[in-house]
Amino acid sequence: MVQNSSQEKYYIWRIDGGLGKNIAATALVDTIKKTYSDRKLIIVASHPQIFLNNPNIDRVYSGHTPYFYEDYVENKDIIVCNQEPYHQTGHITKQKHLLENWCDLLGIEYKNQTPKLYFNYAQEKAYAQGSSPKPILLLHTGGGPVNDTVAYNWTRDIPIEFAQEIVKKYQNEYNIVQVTRPNGYKLDGVTVVDKNMTNLNLFSLLRSSSKRILIDSCLQHAATALKLPSTVLWIGTKPELFGYKEHKNIIAELPQRAHQLVDSFLFDYQFQQNEYQCPYREVDEIFSLEILNKL
Repeated sequence: MVQNSSQEKYYIWRIDGGLGKNIAATALVDTIKKTYSDRKLIIVASHPQIFLNNPNIDRVYSGHTPYFYEDYVENKDIIVCNQEPYHQTGHITKQKHLLENWCDLLGIEYKNQTPKLYFNYAQEKAYAQGSSPKPILLLHTGGGPVNDTVAYNWTRDIPIEFAQEIVKKYQNEYNIVQVTRPNGYKLDGVTVVDKNMTNLNLFSLLRSSSKRILIDSCLQHAATALKLPSTVLWIGTKPELFGYKEHKNIIAELPQRAHQLVDSFLFDYQFQQNEYQCPYREVDEIFSLEILNKL
Protein backbone atom coordinates (compact mmCIF):
# COMPACT_ATOMS: atom_id res chain seq x y z
CA MET A 1 0.00 0.00 0.00
CA VAL A 2 1.32 3.42 -1.01
CA GLN A 3 0.35 6.52 0.96
CA ASN A 4 0.60 10.18 0.09
CA SER A 5 -1.27 13.39 0.70
CA SER A 6 -4.06 12.55 -1.72
CA GLN A 7 -7.44 12.77 -0.05
CA GLU A 8 -9.02 9.94 -2.02
CA LYS A 9 -8.27 6.35 -1.15
CA TYR A 10 -8.99 3.38 -3.37
CA TYR A 11 -9.64 -0.32 -3.05
CA ILE A 12 -9.00 -1.99 -6.43
CA TRP A 13 -10.37 -5.48 -7.07
CA ARG A 14 -9.66 -7.30 -10.31
CA ILE A 15 -11.92 -10.25 -11.17
CA ASP A 16 -11.07 -12.61 -14.02
CA GLY A 17 -12.87 -15.70 -15.25
CA GLY A 18 -16.32 -16.62 -16.47
CA LEU A 19 -19.76 -15.19 -15.87
CA GLY A 20 -20.49 -17.45 -12.91
CA LYS A 21 -17.34 -16.43 -11.10
CA ASN A 22 -18.17 -12.75 -11.62
CA ILE A 23 -21.69 -13.26 -10.27
CA ALA A 24 -20.24 -15.07 -7.24
CA ALA A 25 -17.93 -12.11 -6.63
CA THR A 26 -20.91 -9.77 -6.15
CA ALA A 27 -21.48 -11.51 -2.81
CA LEU A 28 -18.47 -9.73 -1.31
CA VAL A 29 -18.97 -6.16 -2.53
CA ASP A 30 -21.01 -5.03 0.48
CA THR A 31 -18.49 -6.48 2.93
CA ILE A 32 -15.55 -4.80 1.19
CA LYS A 33 -17.31 -1.45 1.26
CA LYS A 34 -18.22 -1.84 4.93
CA THR A 35 -14.72 -2.98 5.92
CA TYR A 36 -12.98 -0.25 3.92
CA SER A 37 -15.60 2.47 4.18
CA ASP A 38 -13.02 5.24 3.76
CA ARG A 39 -12.05 4.00 0.28
CA LYS A 40 -13.65 4.14 -3.13
CA LEU A 41 -14.22 0.66 -4.53
CA ILE A 42 -12.92 0.21 -8.08
CA ILE A 43 -13.82 -3.01 -9.91
CA VAL A 44 -11.96 -4.31 -12.97
CA ALA A 45 -13.89 -7.32 -14.22
CA SER A 46 -14.09 -9.71 -17.15
CA HIS A 47 -17.91 -9.30 -17.01
CA PRO A 48 -18.25 -5.66 -15.90
CA GLN A 49 -21.99 -5.41 -16.64
CA ILE A 50 -22.67 -7.64 -13.62
CA PHE A 51 -21.46 -4.85 -11.32
CA LEU A 52 -22.81 -1.73 -13.05
CA ASN A 53 -25.88 -1.07 -10.88
CA ASN A 54 -24.32 -1.94 -7.52
CA PRO A 55 -24.63 1.12 -5.23
CA ASN A 56 -21.51 0.15 -3.26
CA ILE A 57 -19.20 0.30 -6.28
CA ASP A 58 -17.69 3.63 -7.30
CA ARG A 59 -16.33 2.71 -10.74
CA VAL A 60 -16.39 -0.37 -12.98
CA TYR A 61 -13.87 -1.16 -15.73
CA SER A 62 -13.53 -3.90 -18.29
CA GLY A 63 -10.17 -4.94 -19.72
CA HIS A 64 -10.02 -1.52 -21.39
CA THR A 65 -8.49 0.74 -18.74
CA PRO A 66 -7.09 3.94 -20.29
CA TYR A 67 -5.10 6.10 -17.88
CA PHE A 68 -5.92 3.68 -15.06
CA TYR A 69 -2.38 3.72 -13.66
CA GLU A 70 -2.24 7.51 -13.54
CA ASP A 71 -5.76 7.86 -12.12
CA TYR A 72 -5.72 5.15 -9.45
CA VAL A 73 -2.21 3.79 -8.86
CA GLU A 74 0.61 6.28 -9.30
CA ASN A 75 1.29 8.01 -5.96
CA LYS A 76 -2.16 7.04 -4.70
CA ASP A 77 -3.28 5.49 -1.40
CA ILE A 78 -4.44 2.08 -2.64
CA ILE A 79 -5.16 -1.48 -1.67
CA VAL A 80 -5.09 -3.92 -4.57
CA CYS A 81 -6.47 -7.45 -4.82
CA ASN A 82 -5.28 -9.00 -8.06
CA GLN A 83 -4.84 -12.56 -6.81
CA GLU A 84 -6.57 -15.70 -8.01
CA PRO A 85 -8.66 -17.48 -5.32
CA TYR A 86 -8.39 -20.77 -7.22
CA HIS A 87 -4.68 -20.80 -6.36
CA GLN A 88 -5.27 -20.56 -2.62
CA THR A 89 -4.38 -23.56 -0.45
CA GLY A 90 -7.92 -23.69 0.90
CA HIS A 91 -9.30 -24.16 -2.61
CA ILE A 92 -6.70 -26.64 -3.80
CA THR A 93 -7.24 -28.79 -0.72
CA LYS A 94 -11.04 -28.43 -1.05
CA GLN A 95 -11.34 -27.09 2.48
CA LYS A 96 -12.87 -23.69 1.78
CA HIS A 97 -15.60 -22.24 -0.41
CA LEU A 98 -14.52 -20.03 -3.32
CA LEU A 99 -15.89 -16.99 -1.49
CA GLU A 100 -14.04 -17.81 1.73
CA ASN A 101 -10.77 -18.08 -0.18
CA TRP A 102 -11.52 -14.73 -1.79
CA CYS A 103 -12.22 -13.21 1.63
CA ASP A 104 -8.77 -14.32 2.77
CA LEU A 105 -7.24 -12.44 -0.15
CA LEU A 106 -9.48 -9.40 0.19
CA GLY A 107 -8.83 -8.95 3.91
CA ILE A 108 -12.51 -9.27 4.87
CA GLU A 109 -14.55 -11.63 7.03
CA TYR A 110 -16.36 -14.59 5.50
CA LYS A 111 -20.00 -14.72 6.64
CA ASN A 112 -21.55 -17.12 4.12
CA GLN A 113 -22.33 -14.20 1.84
CA THR A 114 -24.36 -14.85 -1.29
CA PRO A 115 -24.41 -13.05 -4.66
CA LYS A 116 -26.47 -9.92 -5.28
CA LEU A 117 -27.66 -8.56 -8.61
CA TYR A 118 -29.13 -5.11 -9.16
CA PHE A 119 -31.36 -4.00 -12.04
CA ASN A 120 -31.98 -0.44 -13.14
CA TYR A 121 -35.36 0.96 -14.18
CA ALA A 122 -34.89 0.31 -17.91
CA GLN A 123 -33.81 -3.28 -17.26
CA GLU A 124 -36.84 -3.91 -15.06
CA LYS A 125 -39.09 -2.54 -17.80
CA ALA A 126 -37.35 -4.71 -20.38
CA TYR A 127 -37.97 -7.79 -18.26
CA ALA A 128 -41.24 -9.41 -19.26
CA GLN A 129 -42.46 -12.78 -18.12
CA GLY A 130 -44.30 -13.37 -21.35
CA SER A 131 -46.97 -15.99 -21.74
CA SER A 132 -46.66 -19.74 -21.67
CA PRO A 133 -49.49 -22.29 -21.64
CA LYS A 134 -47.58 -24.18 -18.95
CA PRO A 135 -45.10 -23.12 -16.27
CA ILE A 136 -41.46 -23.12 -17.36
CA LEU A 137 -38.91 -25.65 -16.22
CA LEU A 138 -35.42 -24.30 -16.87
CA LEU A 139 -33.01 -27.17 -17.53
CA HIS A 140 -29.37 -26.13 -17.70
CA THR A 141 -27.66 -29.16 -19.23
CA GLY A 142 -24.31 -27.76 -20.35
CA GLY A 143 -22.28 -24.72 -19.36
CA GLY A 144 -18.74 -23.47 -19.21
CA PRO A 145 -16.82 -21.82 -22.06
CA VAL A 146 -18.94 -21.13 -25.15
CA ASN A 147 -16.03 -22.31 -27.31
CA ASP A 148 -16.01 -25.78 -25.77
CA THR A 149 -15.99 -28.03 -28.83
CA VAL A 150 -17.49 -31.15 -27.25
CA ALA A 151 -21.21 -31.87 -27.08
CA TYR A 152 -20.90 -33.32 -23.58
CA ASN A 153 -18.36 -32.34 -20.94
CA TRP A 154 -18.58 -34.93 -18.18
CA THR A 155 -17.24 -32.82 -15.30
CA ARG A 156 -20.29 -30.55 -15.14
CA ASP A 157 -22.83 -31.35 -17.88
CA ILE A 158 -25.89 -33.46 -17.11
CA PRO A 159 -25.47 -36.88 -18.76
CA ILE A 160 -27.51 -36.96 -21.98
CA GLU A 161 -29.60 -40.02 -21.14
CA PHE A 162 -30.41 -38.71 -17.67
CA ALA A 163 -31.36 -35.27 -19.02
CA GLN A 164 -33.77 -36.89 -21.48
CA GLU A 165 -35.35 -38.80 -18.58
CA ILE A 166 -35.89 -35.47 -16.80
CA VAL A 167 -37.71 -34.23 -19.89
CA LYS A 168 -39.83 -37.38 -19.99
CA LYS A 169 -40.80 -36.92 -16.34
CA TYR A 170 -41.83 -33.26 -16.61
CA GLN A 171 -42.88 -32.67 -20.23
CA ASN A 172 -46.62 -32.90 -19.52
CA GLU A 173 -46.46 -30.53 -16.58
CA TYR A 174 -43.95 -27.92 -17.81
CA ASN A 175 -42.75 -26.10 -20.87
CA ILE A 176 -39.11 -27.21 -20.68
CA VAL A 177 -36.40 -24.80 -21.79
CA GLN A 178 -32.95 -26.33 -22.22
CA VAL A 179 -29.98 -23.98 -21.82
CA THR A 180 -26.69 -25.18 -23.22
CA ARG A 181 -23.60 -23.84 -25.00
CA PRO A 182 -23.62 -23.63 -28.83
CA ASN A 183 -21.90 -27.00 -29.30
CA GLY A 184 -23.80 -28.74 -26.53
CA TYR A 185 -26.11 -31.69 -27.13
CA LYS A 186 -29.79 -30.97 -27.83
CA LEU A 187 -32.68 -32.79 -26.18
CA ASP A 188 -35.95 -33.88 -27.74
CA GLY A 189 -39.22 -32.27 -26.70
CA VAL A 190 -37.75 -29.02 -25.37
CA THR A 191 -37.15 -25.43 -26.39
CA VAL A 192 -33.38 -25.11 -26.87
CA VAL A 193 -31.46 -21.96 -25.97
CA ASP A 194 -27.89 -22.41 -27.19
CA LYS A 195 -26.89 -18.96 -28.47
CA ASN A 196 -25.05 -16.24 -26.63
CA MET A 197 -27.56 -14.18 -24.65
CA THR A 198 -27.29 -10.84 -22.95
CA ASN A 199 -27.14 -11.08 -19.19
CA LEU A 200 -30.53 -9.37 -19.00
CA ASN A 201 -32.13 -12.01 -21.22
CA LEU A 202 -30.42 -14.80 -19.32
CA PHE A 203 -31.62 -13.49 -15.97
CA SER A 204 -35.11 -12.85 -17.38
CA LEU A 205 -35.26 -16.50 -18.38
CA LEU A 206 -34.41 -17.45 -14.81
CA ARG A 207 -37.00 -15.11 -13.36
CA SER A 208 -39.68 -16.47 -15.68
CA SER A 209 -39.13 -20.08 -14.62
CA SER A 210 -41.23 -21.93 -12.07
CA LYS A 211 -38.77 -24.78 -11.59
CA ARG A 212 -35.04 -24.98 -12.21
CA ILE A 213 -32.69 -27.95 -12.61
CA LEU A 214 -29.18 -26.57 -13.01
CA ILE A 215 -25.51 -27.50 -13.01
CA ASP A 216 -22.41 -25.89 -11.54
CA SER A 217 -22.35 -22.92 -13.89
CA CYS A 218 -23.46 -19.30 -14.08
CA LEU A 219 -27.19 -19.93 -13.63
CA GLN A 220 -26.85 -21.52 -10.19
CA HIS A 221 -24.96 -18.42 -9.00
CA ALA A 222 -27.55 -16.12 -10.57
CA ALA A 223 -30.45 -18.13 -9.13
CA THR A 224 -28.96 -17.61 -5.68
CA ALA A 225 -28.69 -13.87 -6.28
CA LEU A 226 -32.30 -13.75 -7.47
CA LYS A 227 -33.50 -15.84 -4.50
CA LEU A 228 -34.78 -18.63 -6.72
CA PRO A 229 -34.14 -21.97 -4.97
CA SER A 230 -33.14 -24.59 -7.51
CA THR A 231 -31.95 -28.16 -7.83
CA VAL A 232 -28.26 -28.29 -8.75
CA LEU A 233 -26.55 -31.45 -10.02
CA TRP A 234 -22.85 -31.84 -9.20
CA ILE A 235 -20.38 -34.25 -10.82
CA GLY A 236 -16.71 -33.23 -11.05
CA THR A 237 -17.11 -30.20 -8.77
CA LYS A 238 -18.50 -29.80 -5.26
CA PRO A 239 -21.15 -27.53 -3.70
CA GLU A 240 -18.87 -27.08 -0.69
CA LEU A 241 -16.54 -25.14 -2.99
CA PHE A 242 -18.91 -23.42 -5.42
CA GLY A 243 -22.49 -23.94 -4.24
CA TYR A 244 -25.02 -22.45 -1.85
CA LYS A 245 -27.22 -23.93 0.84
CA GLU A 246 -30.24 -22.16 -0.68
CA HIS A 247 -30.34 -24.87 -3.37
CA LYS A 248 -31.04 -28.59 -3.26
CA ASN A 249 -27.60 -29.97 -4.14
CA ILE A 250 -27.45 -33.49 -5.55
CA ILE A 251 -23.92 -34.89 -5.75
CA ALA A 252 -22.73 -37.73 -7.96
CA GLU A 253 -20.57 -40.32 -6.24
CA LEU A 254 -17.07 -40.66 -7.64
CA PRO A 255 -16.11 -44.30 -8.20
CA GLN A 256 -12.69 -45.71 -7.42
CA ARG A 257 -10.24 -44.45 -10.00
CA ALA A 258 -7.55 -46.24 -11.95
CA HIS A 259 -5.09 -43.79 -13.52
CA GLN A 260 -7.40 -40.97 -14.62
CA LEU A 261 -5.40 -38.38 -12.69
CA VAL A 262 -2.06 -39.18 -14.28
CA ASP A 263 -1.64 -35.59 -15.58
CA SER A 264 -3.18 -33.77 -12.62
CA PHE A 265 -0.96 -31.32 -10.74
CA LEU A 266 -2.66 -29.11 -8.13
CA PHE A 267 -6.22 -29.81 -9.29
CA ASP A 268 -7.93 -33.10 -10.00
CA TYR A 269 -10.10 -32.67 -13.12
CA GLN A 270 -9.52 -30.19 -15.90
CA PHE A 271 -12.59 -28.64 -17.49
CA GLN A 272 -11.63 -29.09 -21.16
CA GLN A 273 -10.07 -31.97 -23.11
CA ASN A 274 -10.83 -34.15 -20.11
CA GLU A 275 -12.51 -37.21 -21.63
CA TYR A 276 -9.70 -39.54 -20.53
CA GLN A 277 -10.12 -38.40 -16.92
CA CYS A 278 -13.72 -39.57 -16.65
CA PRO A 279 -13.91 -42.26 -13.92
CA TYR A 280 -17.40 -43.46 -14.88
CA ARG A 281 -18.21 -46.35 -17.22
CA GLU A 282 -22.03 -46.22 -17.21
CA VAL A 283 -24.46 -43.33 -16.91
CA ASP A 284 -26.14 -45.01 -13.92
CA GLU A 285 -22.88 -44.61 -12.01
CA ILE A 286 -23.28 -40.84 -12.30
CA PHE A 287 -27.00 -40.41 -11.61
CA SER A 288 -29.32 -43.39 -11.29
CA LEU A 289 -32.96 -43.10 -12.33
CA GLU A 290 -33.84 -43.19 -8.64
CA ILE A 291 -32.43 -39.67 -8.41
CA LEU A 292 -35.35 -38.46 -10.56
CA ASN A 293 -37.58 -38.76 -7.50
CA LYS A 294 -35.45 -36.13 -5.74
CA LEU A 295 -35.70 -33.54 -8.51
